[in-house]
This record gives sequence, structure tokens and C-alpha cells, in this order.
Amino acid sequence: MYRHRPPPSGDRQNGRAVSSHSHPEASPYLALPRGANPGIRRGSLARAHEDFLSTGSLNTSLRKIVADSWKLSRDSGVNPDQVLPPVDLTDEELEAYRSAHPLAAMMPLIRRLLVEEAEGTNAIVAVADADARLLWVEGDAGLVRRAERMHWVPGARWDEVHAGTNAPATALRLDRALQFFSREHFAGNVASWSCAAAPIHDPTTGRLLGVLDVTGRDEVAAPAVLDLIRAAVTAVESELRFAELARGNGQLLRPAGLAHPRPTPPRPAELKVLGQDRAVLVLDGVTSRMSLRHSELLLLLARRSRGYSADQLAIALHEEDIAPVTVRAEMSRLRQLAGGLKIEGRPYRLGEALTTDVQGVRDLLAAGDVARAVGLYAGPVLPASESPQVAVIRDELHLDLRTAVLACKEFDPVFAFARADFSHGDLPAWMHALHLAGPSARPMISDRIRDLQAEFG
Repeated sequence: MYRHRPPPSGDRQNGRAVSSHSHPEASPYLALPRGANPGIRRGSLARAHEDFLSTGSLNTSLRKIVADSWKLSRDSGVNPDQVLPPVDLTDEELEAYRSAHPLAAMMPLIRRLLVEEAEGTNAIVAVADADARLLWVEGDAGLVRRAERMHWVPGARWDEVHAGTNAPATALRLDRALQFFSREHFAGNVASWSCAAAPIHDPTTGRLLGVLDVTGRDEVAAPAVLDLIRAAVTAVESELRFAELARGNGQLLRPAGLAHPRPTPPRPAELKVLGQDRAVLVLDGVTSRMSLRHSELLLLLARRSRGYSADQLAIALHEEDIAPVTVRAEMSRLRQLAGGLKIEGRPYRLGEALTTDVQGVRDLLAAGDVARAVGLYAGPVLPASESPQVAVIRDELHLDLRTAVLACKEFDPVFAFARADFSHGDLPAWMHALHLAGPSARPMISDRIRDLQAEFG
């Protein structure tokens, strides 16, 4: 799953460094020692879990950390079929908490060491605080969205009392790097995942700051993944130590991998969605291609100054509705990707101007400048989008432009509209162009009209 990296310098137990070489292959913290058969192990765990729920007995093949966590989960009233941990931080509260957290400055380093390799490899990298509250969840986009169904999102509480057995929570409780494989998780909707996590400490005080986790398929339970996480934690703690030393010397510190602060973007920023399957955001002189979902969100926010609640956005984005927690997770990612663009919450709205080419076409039509409106109209709004609200914006703009074209008395904009890819089959537009055309253009336009009449009867 990941390229090989050297083993870490150590683990930690009760605040003391412990050599990783002290963990043999049969370590109780490894989920699948080298050579173990995942299929066989999954079957035996399923039977052990069923026995525990029906009789309370614990199979002797269970690792002690699993047995102890199952008992804690059961005694805490965790639902063994499904958990949806509470999301107790969202929007501005989440952003404020994350930005003030000591691990915020380490995220560029973590992204370089782990997240960049997790993208496209069926893995998710998560960073949680010392209470097992997820702060950052990044990696393979498809897997991230699937994980959102169980509230594996920033702001969610994944301690064992709320979520049952999982690597970040147990790693924090035991202060050890460890893994869980498949059905070792207590709740059924988490049992298809495997995870590995290691706690992160303040290297000066020994205080527990949080936990670094990799979640994904069976491969995550391999010993090499735990080695990789330990190595990343060692790098993070070294960077934290360097930061503390630099502060003590009165030096200005910039942790490795941390970009220079982004200057305040010039206003207005610009969003281009016409003829684009994915929007182009121009912000602070930097051009970025957004995902389709983020394209939809930015367009909707730019069009409605009063904003949307999470429930309203869920309805606007999908005919069959999507979970508000998924919307919140997408908004959290959007804030990270478009950091120079102020996005407020409750309701979600833009705190500064964002111009769009949609509004540009509308302004030109309002001014009666049909020629420039046709020139700016590069095609329908986000043609790949199936969002009901985006479809309304798309249809309204095209209808308004077409109405203006059919009323226009100038040949050039009418002809340009008729021959464009998005309207080359519009017979009334071609008929209007013929009415305005000079002698040299009439034969070609007449041929096109005859072809359309033959094609459509």
C-alpha cells in the first residue's frame, strides 16, 4: 500500500521511549503478524464476537486489548450492530479548535509523509485529539466518503464509550501504538475496516496531544503499516521538539513542510463553471480545479448570500437527499482547499464576494449586451452535475440567453450561439440566423437548416 520506509526509532509506553525492536512478531499490539491468514482470522473473530454477545464469554484466541475493549464497549452501552458517534464540533467551532491545536502546524508534514501516499490507495489518514475527537480525515476520496456514513468525519467523538473498539481510541487509552483488524471492532458497521494508530506526545512535557491513525482495508493490519505510523509520529514529535527549542531561543519557527502564510486574497475571487465539468477557482492569483461536489457547493454559496443550512444543502445537492454530516464533512474539506476564501457556518455562506461567470452572463444580458453575453457563455453550467439546484441554475441561464438571442437583431451573436456545440441542434436559432444573414452566409446556414429538418422530421 505504501512505499517502504525505514523502521521507527521507537514506541512509547507511559511516557518512555521503547524500541520498536522490542515488539516481536507475536506482539499483542499487532493485529496480523506476518504470515497470518486474514480470511481464517476474520472467521474466528466473527464466531468469537457472536459468542461474546450471546453468552458473554471471551474466546481465548482474542488478544487481551480486544477482549478488554469489547467489555468496555458493552458496559458503555455501545450498539454492537451500528455506531454513529456524535459530531460535537462543526463549522467555525471546529475550525477554531483545529487551528489552535498543537498538531495543526504538523499537518503539512503528516500530509507529506502519509496522506499523499494514501490518496488512491484505499487508505484514510486521520488525526484526533487526546479525547479521540477526529480533527482531520484525509486520503482516498472514495474511501473518505464511504467512511462518512459511520460519522468518520472531523468533529466526531470516536472514544470507546461512544464508538466502541477502534484503534485511535484504544491507542490513546493504553498510550500504545496498536492495530485492529476487521471484526475486532465491536460495532458491525465498523467491522469491514482495519485501522492502525499511534499516540503523539509533547516531546518536552510528555503530555498526550492526540493520535495518528491509518484506516482502510485488510492491508492496514500488516505490521509494516504500524511501523510506518510509528516513524511518522517520531518525525512529528521531532518537529515539535525543534519548534519548542526555536521558541525558547526567540527564533521564528516554520515547521518543515509548512507553506508561507497565505496573504489576504484580492477581492473578488472568481469561479468559472460555464462549460466546465469541474469548476475553476481563481483565488489570490492561484487557479485551482475543484472537485464536482466542491464546484456545486461554491456555486450555490455564491448564488445565495443568505446561505444554506446543512439540511438545505443536502436537499439542493441530491434528489434523494444526502446526510447532513456528509455535507459538513465536504464543507470542512472545502475550507481546507480554499483556505483564502472565507466560508462561514450556521448557515453556510461566503463571508466575501465570489464572482461567477454565471453572474457575468446575467449582468451582460441585463445591460442588453447580447454579443458579449454569448462570448462569455462557454457552455451549460457544470454539465456533469446532477444536483437539482444546479440544474435549475443551468436551465434558467440557458433559457434566458437563448431568449435574448432569438430577440437579437445582430447577426454575429445569433450565428455564434447557433453554431456552438451546446446549441448546434437549435433549429429556431438557425432560422433566426438565416433571417439576419447576408448573402455569403445564407447557403451554409440553409444547408444546416435542411440537415436539422431532415434529422428531426
